[in-house]
Amino acid sequence: MEIIKAEACKDRIHMLVSIPLKLSVSAFIGYLKGKSSLMIFDQHANLKYQYRKRKFWCKGFYVDTVGRNKKVIQEYIQNQLQEDIVAEQITMAEYIDPFTGEETKELRKKKK
Repeated sequence: MEIIKAEACKDRIHMLVSIPLKLSVSAFIGYLKGKSSLMIFDQHANLKYQYRKRKFWCKGFYVDTVGRNKKVIQEYIQNQLQEDIVAEQITMAEYIDPFTGEETKELRKKKK
């Protein structure tokens, strides 16, 4: 498994991944959602009380395959957060990486 490109927005995550042919997409997504929610709840214990029965992620997901347009998809993923900032005029709170708690590169650029 390889995460080629990823971007976390405030209400969704975009990822370009490469998974082995022997692994089903649903098994990969289930593993990713399960392990990541455990890590998030371990690092941010207060979130356990906000999410009933430890359901951090929604049930569904969208998947598509990549052919010749891999570079276009990588650029699309890379620009998602910036497009959200412009479209929704989000607050400074969303400039914090939800996984590390650190400022994102977008916030550092904005401060300059």
